[in-house]
Amino acid sequence: MRLWKTVLAATAVALGCSTAAFAARTDLVLGMVLEPPHLDPTAGAAAAIREVTYANIFEGLTRIGPNGEVLPDLAESWTISEDGKVYTFKLHTGVKFHDGSDFDASDVKFSLDRARAENAQNAQKQLFAAIDTVDVVDPTTVKVTLKQPQGSFLYNMGWGDAVIVAPESAETNKEKPIGTGPFKFQNWAKGSSVTLVKSDNYWGEPVYLDKAEFRFIPDASAAVPAMLSGDVQAFPNMPTSDSLSQFQSDPRFKVVVGSTEGETILAMNNGKPPFDQLKVRQAVSYALDRKAIIDGASEGLGQPIGSHMSPSSKDYVDLTGTYPHDPAKAKELLKEAGLEGGTKVTLKLPPPPYARLGGEIIASQLRDVGIEAEIVPVEWAQWLDQVFTKKDYDLTIVSHVEPNDIGIYARKDYYFNYQNPEFNKVIEELDLTADEGKRKELLGKAQKILADDAVVGFLFELPKVGVWDAKIEGLWQNQPVPANDLTKVKWND
Repeated sequence: MRLWKTVLAATAVALGCSTAAFAARTDLVLGMVLEPPHLDPTAGAAAAIREVTYANIFEGLTRIGPNGEVLPDLAESWTISEDGKVYTFKLHTGVKFHDGSDFDASDVKFSLDRARAENAQNAQKQLFAAIDTVDVVDPTTVKVTLKQPQGSFLYNMGWGDAVIVAPESAETNKEKPIGTGPFKFQNWAKGSSVTLVKSDNYWGEPVYLDKAEFRFIPDASAAVPAMLSGDVQAFPNMPTSDSLSQFQSDPRFKVVVGSTEGETILAMNNGKPPFDQLKVRQAVSYALDRKAIIDGASEGLGQPIGSHMSPSSKDYVDLTGTYPHDPAKAKELLKEAGLEGGTKVTLKLPPPPYARLGGEIIASQLRDVGIEAEIVPVEWAQWLDQVFTKKDYDLTIVSHVEPNDIGIYARKDYYFNYQNPEFNKVIEELDLTADEGKRKELLGKAQKILADDAVVGFLFELPKVGVWDAKIEGLWQNQPVPANDLTKVKWND
């Protein structure tokens, strides 16, 4: 009998050790190509800010799910008035910010009023332009009254730029972000990584991970060995170069190719010669061989586009045939524009591989028709300052990853320097329209105007190429908004 008890005890100890030994991991290192300039999504345009903070540190009234759907977030429910102008949000109770302060309706009012203020730093102020007033009904109820109905209002409130912040910490969120999300900020080693840890007082469903490090690795030559060695366990947007097949044939990894909202474009400064001439912009568009660019800049995985809309959108219109690759036509148009002898311009390229690799190909294609494009590599902070803010550029390549953002071409001070009253009128009408059929018609018209005006060189929709450890689940396949949402991520050991 004693022997049997001893065996049972030994078995129990062994099982206990086995359970501990095989417990699922709760830490994760994710690779990112770009380091964010700061960590406040309400005060900067860089997608890298949201790739760290969205749904992890900060939350909004609504959130965008992995398939682009609008989901409740800090607002557990809402009602909409019959005229479509008044949204009454019922907020979750028991929510706290990471510094221990309580969240309530006054924080929503503060955040929305701050985002739409005249001196706001918010990069997407147009999201809030339709708001007339924000009123606190009680601590758990907030009423937002719009100037006119806006069919996309709930979707807009799910953008990273619309997250809710506290007045006590709003001014320091760039360096020490404080939100209501399931992860809180721990450390930022500039030039290296940002580390988040699980929030102990999170109001919602607990997350699986205790710790997540976002490590900044800008090129494939460093990213590949980091993944193969296990130093980095996931690269949601892998700078693949020619290494993708290496991971596809290795059972230790998952390779997941999905879609993004990233319209990758050759932007032209429409307010500056020679690109203030339609014929020159058209010539550039005819000079572009999209297939060669897609093959070289995205391993053939990008989808060609002819206007500013994702092919995955239900409202997408295929306008890739507007300017087929035709170097002879490009030369003819340049001659008509008075540039028969050619012209010299600069092509400023930010760090992402799609820009640097694509830039080399595009410069060659432009050279073939008489446009000498001097390549100027710039760091991301330089791009944001020189190109996006100061509009000091001729040509540049960038992927616009914000969802449903065709309205950027109607902004008076946007870096394209594009002005078209007809296009602006379509966007104004779109903002007032909730009917899906009418919205589809207007979006089709808007896409056609941009294509005809050759505002930019429309290249391809940026693919989302994710590579991660085969034991990891919960990372997004597609990227409807810039995000590395870790709320469902876990290890299956």
